[in-house]
Amino acid sequence: MKTLQQWQTADAAHHLHPFTNQADINRQGSRVISHAQGAYIFEANGHRLLDGMSGLWCCNLGYSQPRINQAIAAQLEELPYYNTFFQCTHPRATELAQAICNKAPAHLNRVFFTNSGSEANDSVLRFVHRYWDARGKPQRKAIIARENAYHGSTIAGASLGGMGFMHEQFEPLRGIHHIPQPYWFGAKGDNADMDEQDFGLWAANQLENKILALGPDNVAAFFAEPIQGAGGVIIPPDSYWPRIQEICRQYDVLLVVDEVIFGFGRTGEWFASQFYQLEPDFIVFAKGVTNGFVPLGGVLVSDRVSEALLSHTNDLAHGFTYSGHPVACAAALATLDILAEGPISRIKNELSQTMRDYWLPLADHPLVGQARCKGLVGALELVKDKASKQRFAGNGHAGTVCRNMSLQAGLVMRATGDTMIIAPPFILDRNEIKDLTERAWQALDLTQAQLQQ
Repeated sequence: MKTLQQWQTADAAHHLHPFTNQADINRQGSRVISHAQGAYIFEANGHRLLDGMSGLWCCNLGYSQPRINQAIAAQLEELPYYNTFFQCTHPRATELAQAICNKAPAHLNRVFFTNSGSEANDSVLRFVHRYWDARGKPQRKAIIARENAYHGSTIAGASLGGMGFMHEQFEPLRGIHHIPQPYWFGAKGDNADMDEQDFGLWAANQLENKILALGPDNVAAFFAEPIQGAGGVIIPPDSYWPRIQEICRQYDVLLVVDEVIFGFGRTGEWFASQFYQLEPDFIVFAKGVTNGFVPLGGVLVSDRVSEALLSHTNDLAHGFTYSGHPVACAAALATLDILAEGPISRIKNELSQTMRDYWLPLADHPLVGQARCKGLVGALELVKDKASKQRFAGNGHAGTVCRNMSLQAGLVMRATGDTMIIAPPFILDRNEIKDLTERAWQALDLTQAQLQQ
């Protein structure tokens, strides 16, 4: 058995980490997670952490799910791999496609499988172009997305996303345009004093303005997360989504809802599109579909888009070696079975209120300018002055300190700039959610003391 230092040395020598300053991690030593149980992860040094981020928004049922493990093992014995190219399929891909469609909004009845959310968003771009070609409008190529959105890390996914620090490191694809996000707490200028619902309408109307600026006959689709996840759990005002849907229908713009984070239960519905009463043309999914145990992603496709895609006489020249991998599909089928037995309805009927009961009072902490939550996600806005919403100096320094202090308090809580975010597992009970928020308060106290120094 290797020691912690041996793992860290090998990691520094050979492992390039995603979204990490490699020099910093090599200097400090990587945090080695050795094992996990239930809702807790354990570092190689024995430190136990309540995982407030469900891995990376994906281990929604926690880490101890023997039924998923057994489904994976059984599939490895029966059919460890076969592809879905060239008129082939296998039982698990067929069963999973049917199972997902049965949980989705009624007008979404076909699934295309990928290995990740990034690949799924790439695939939607291909399908959008093919759809408009089939409709005889090949000039409709312009794509609209939102600032500070996250749609993956491939060239196409990162181009769709609206994160400037990512765009600085490559040349984004042409034809993708961005509009302001529905971030009421972060509103500036003339919008700073706007009523929340008025602001939601203003943010939604930016889509119409962009469509008109580009020309309605040129716009193909609008991509958006139902709630922006990696951007800081940006929960749109209630006025936002009804107006967005109205605009998409008015101008016949395809609506793509990226539910990589929110699909499969986090809002208390199978899909957040159902929570917000949306009728998207595509739903993008990944992460929680297999509880994070095996990589799998995909795209739910609406009937009107499917009909256009099927009207093409030539092959769909798109796919991946591991599209619909049988082991991943088996893991997903087991995950869906467990979710159907109660966790999603428990979020809707119990845990959403529990989150509000315990998370929202964190707004009383001197460092917190706003606490917000929806279903089982939450965010805290760290501020230097509550009245003016003034941030701390250092462009995310306070958030970094708070993230480190939360680990000291035994809680995994993520920092996005100076916004702290959580997405806890569905398996927590009321007392564990109370414990989570108490650890978050402790982290805030430790952060306040550190910042004062």
